Amino acid sequence: METSPKILEEKLHRIWLNQEFAKSLITKNNEKIVVLNPGNYNNDSAGPDFKHARIQIGNLTFVGDVEIDYDYSNWKTHGHNINKRYNKVILHVTYLNKQKHHYIYTSEGRKVPTIALIDFVEDGLIDNLLEQKHYKKNLNKIILKCASEIDTIDLEERRKFILKLGFNRFQKKSSRIFRRLKELKFLKELQLKEPVIRYELTKAFAEKEFTHQDFNDTSLWEQVLYELVFEALGYSKNKNMMLKLAQNLDLEFLKKIENDSELKLKLEALYFGVAGLLPETEGLTKDQISEHVYELNEQWNKLKLLYDNKLFDETQWHFLGQRPQNFPTVRIIGGMKIANDILHNNLTGKIIKKFLEINDTKVLINSVRSLFIIKSGGYWKTHYIFEKLAKTEIKYFIGVSRADEIFINILLPFLSVYFDMFGNEASSKKVLKVYNDYEQRMDNKIVRDVAENLQLFGLNKKTIYMQGMIEVYRKLCSRNKCLECEIGKQVFQ
Repeated sequence: METSPKILEEKLHRIWLNQEFAKSLITKNNEKIVVLNPGNYNNDSAGPDFKHARIQIGNLTFVGDVEIDYDYSNWKTHGHNINKRYNKVILHVTYLNKQKHHYIYTSEGRKVPTIALIDFVEDGLIDNLLEQKHYKKNLNKIILKCASEIDTIDLEERRKFILKLGFNRFQKKSSRIFRRLKELKFLKELQLKEPVIRYELTKAFAEKEFTHQDFNDTSLWEQVLYELVFEALGYSKNKNMMLKLAQNLDLEFLKKIENDSELKLKLEALYFGVAGLLPETEGLTKDQISEHVYELNEQWNKLKLLYDNKLFDETQWHFLGQRPQNFPTVRIIGGMKIANDILHNNLTGKIIKKFLEINDTKVLINSVRSLFIIKSGGYWKTHYIFEKLAKTEIKYFIGVSRADEIFINILLPFLSVYFDMFGNEASSKKVLKVYNDYEQRMDNKIVRDVAENLQLFGLNKKTIYMQGMIEVYRKLCSRNKCLECEIGKQVFQ
């Protein structure tokens, strides 16, 4: 019986992921192809099959996506040629290309090389793969190249290496926060209206020496915290858009909105209006839309006259493939409430005060984390998207697991920078101790798989080790940089 293209495509994914080629890859134009990183398998039903690949074609190295189809013609029959999601494709991989076409074209008109795997794999490999079961499950499981030899590396050596990477990851986050603080300070000194940096910072910025006195301005710290929280609420799919939203709709602008009984409605109108997610009501009567949407549009029509920054579009946000709880609509509402607390309830000051005054680690963690757990209410308690009732009520806009991640990935490095900046060595050490001792509630597939591969059982819940495992996988393992890894060097040299 003939193999269906759908089943075969999933086998081709396996071949690409494991780079099971009998000979070197070349384009139809005889340019050599070197796969530096095959990319991350895309579990989502939308978009290219592999994301963030690094491929050298000829003398150039490209970073982007890889799409795998059964036949060359599928690029058009599946609509990839008119789908913006496929504009970052750098290589098109097929099983068949009977007409021996050299290229496909993206919706932007960019020419992308195409290769047919039938020219590069051993005879019978596809048939052998068809006999394997549970291939989809195995495809998603991380298997490190060093896993089969991991017993040759001392357990304590492995643990210390991951511990070091966990600390390095913390430092990188702190450095990013410090750089953003400096950018905001520099821009404020230039009295620029635009909060988003759309250009290379000048030589003056690179040469400027900052002192702790430059950062006595509370608004700088509040804006950085605001941006980081919004970015975190976007998860992987919407984090860039959430960050852009917070940078464009910045706290300085929000301070101009009168704090009256309609403030929350005004803020909601602003966020969804700027995000491009507010439903169009032009031509509709009041009876055809809900009262809430009508009121939001009334507010937005007034407020947009004050707003002179960038507006976004609904197509820039990802809903497909997301759990409804993670829809950008729900996360924006959660972020809006955090922004309101920063502006009007001194949230930043409260966090710092708790770290200064609470000495019991568990009490401190629970007390600070609770500030970021946002229970649902109002219109969005029963909606994931506008004008469509949810099947079940929404309990939280920001739940415990997300608050947990905000605490670890944002608040701790944020506070580390803050206390270091103002010379509070005791509190800075306290932050690092919490980071070192903290055990997270959340689960993480990368951490689970890496812990199993490295046989670091029992450490996959401790924050500093979790962060180290994420770091080793993302920066080294997934990029095939085994010889830059302290474990890989010993296994493969």
